[in-house]
Amino acid sequence: MNSSVNSLNKIQVIENLGIVLSDGCRLSAKAWLPITSSEKPVPVVLEYIPYRKRDGTIFRDQLIHPHIACHGYASIRVDMRGSGDSEGVMLDEYTTQELNDAVEVINWLATQPWSTGSVGMMGKSWGGFNSLQVASLAPEALKAIVTGYTSTNRFSDDIHYKGGCLLNDNLRWAAVMLAYSARPPDPEIVGAGWREMWLDRLENEPFLANNWLSHQTYDDYWKHGSVSEDYSKIKAAVLAFGGWADNYMNAVPELVSKLAGPVKGIIGPWVHQYPHMAAPSPQIDFLNELIRWWDHWLKGTDNGVENDPALIYYLQDSVRPKRSYSARPGTWLAELDMPNNRVKVEKFYLNGLNKVSSKKPLDFKVSLFSPTFCGLTQGEFFPMSLAFSEGEGPPELPGDQRADDAYSACFDTEVFDVSTSIVGRAVLTLKLVSSVAQTQIAVRLCDVHPDGASTKICHGLLNLSHRNGDENPEVLEPGSPAEVRVALDEAAYNLPTGHKLRIAVSNSYWPFVWPAAVQSTINILSGSIEIPIHQSVSLTDEYSFNPPKELEGWAHVVLREGSYNKVIKNDLGQNSITLEINSDSGRVKDSSHHLVTDQVAKEVWSINPIDPLSAKGLIEWTQEISRNEWVTAIDTSCSMTADENYFYIKGNIAAKEKDEIIFSKEFNHTIVRNFK
Repeated sequence: MNSSVNSLNKIQVIENLGIVLSDGCRLSAKAWLPITSSEKPVPVVLEYIPYRKRDGTIFRDQLIHPHIACHGYASIRVDMRGSGDSEGVMLDEYTTQELNDAVEVINWLATQPWSTGSVGMMGKSWGGFNSLQVASLAPEALKAIVTGYTSTNRFSDDIHYKGGCLLNDNLRWAAVMLAYSARPPDPEIVGAGWREMWLDRLENEPFLANNWLSHQTYDDYWKHGSVSEDYSKIKAAVLAFGGWADNYMNAVPELVSKLAGPVKGIIGPWVHQYPHMAAPSPQIDFLNELIRWWDHWLKGTDNGVENDPALIYYLQDSVRPKRSYSARPGTWLAELDMPNNRVKVEKFYLNGLNKVSSKKPLDFKVSLFSPTFCGLTQGEFFPMSLAFSEGEGPPELPGDQRADDAYSACFDTEVFDVSTSIVGRAVLTLKLVSSVAQTQIAVRLCDVHPDGASTKICHGLLNLSHRNGDENPEVLEPGSPAEVRVALDEAAYNLPTGHKLRIAVSNSYWPFVWPAAVQSTINILSGSIEIPIHQSVSLTDEYSFNPPKELEGWAHVVLREGSYNKVIKNDLGQNSITLEINSDSGRVKDSSHHLVTDQVAKEVWSINPIDPLSAKGLIEWTQEISRNEWVTAIDTSCSMTADENYFYIKGNIAAKEKDEIIFSKEFNHTIVRNFK
């Protein structure tokens, strides 16, 4: 057990707190404890994720956990089984093993001499997911959770199959986990057995894309961990948060509306980062929100947090379309109850190309045949940019939608003569005829400016074979009319006077979505859209947060600055459109334990405009983890192609110690297309 004392904040830091599970597997944790906790026990806050506490999340950990400990908590950051410096192998996300391990960890933390027995759990993304899922197991010691950028349904509202469509982040995140899980443990933590531990991990590491692609409908694999199956199982108090610039915003209103126990929600303008460090501004003093939550539910402090509004969210003002924002103008709104009784759904009818009206629908026929590359204006599934004040951040957000609008069937309202605030989920209903049995549509709701610029507000996807549900898909009958409903994502957006709303429908959305095997012509015969409109928007903030605190960050030395660029190439000779993303995280050295990390990732997504079977994704990672004479390097890559009947996914790992390859492994999987 390595420990040190932060005399300024009177915190003891334990670099390698061992937690041995019932099967003998030792998990490695980093702990921040008040130095008085041995005499005066404190509640415990747990973050439990696979992203490596020594070199993965160390930057953000330093901006969260010491602050929590300073306020009278044992703040514990655990590497999950098979990740970082913990023993074992991680075989998938949110497995029964993972969740049972978490319950064991919670029970262990509750019985430590420095613990009062009250435990909270927190996290964003993976940590937000498993906090919610562990809460559904209801361990007695778990009193409250904070869950961010999370989902209540693992199939339809995650990186896998939104609306039944195969998302390409299915491959992207498998590439991330292949790279992260292939990193070695730190010899300074695990000792002389590090090499054997690393080789065992490399030998048994799965390619998670195969797991996920092998389940293309909402079956028991996805129902496990989907808390929407039974919300009543969650007994702990829940604080949920999300961001409009991310793609995990739907769970927050869902949880606030569906949970019977104590629950509150916060949604800001943010990307996929904690709200005190995420772009765009305004950032908030989210650490204060954490402390208020823990103080009430873990310490029993009467601080009024239970009387906070049910949902606090940022109503975004209209902005020019842009790939990156340092700030978003808007207003903080607060709903005392959910569902939101200040929102009224108004119905509009599609009345032909470029026509939307509140009047009775007219007969029309609009034909839709999008090129395969329609969708290039869409941004990342979870943009990651931290708050920035100078220059431009990385181009991760949706750009001007006019390029994709040109390849879509667009239906525009008249110019709005009053400012109108959209709050909630719009739902589009279409009557359509498809030329093929298996196809998909993407729907975007856009803010059209007076000069024609088009800003994306939100979107929705639907694999038309999933029109009646995700468990038992059924193909269309070509040439026969079908009615479909597409639920768009949650939004909070103020459309100003003089602007129009646009409903843009395409039957391609590359590279966000893997294309259907055959291009289709879709004839839209009628349609309507239900838009939730806030009836009493305040001109001033209904709730206020303090700005984030200035905190002592991670002590490190930058040896090479990072970079990020995104390029779209149109090769006229090869008739190919390619999106290339290069992400260099830089080379950094920790100032305390002196670990040096270096990672570079490259993504290439290419497609022929008239051939969906030409689609290909290729993702490569190059990493180095070193300290002095100890040098390891890991190269990973993965790719995906398809024909009409099968998906083909490949991957490989090559691991080096110094310049010697000590391990290599290839993955090669062929998977039947199942209504995709």
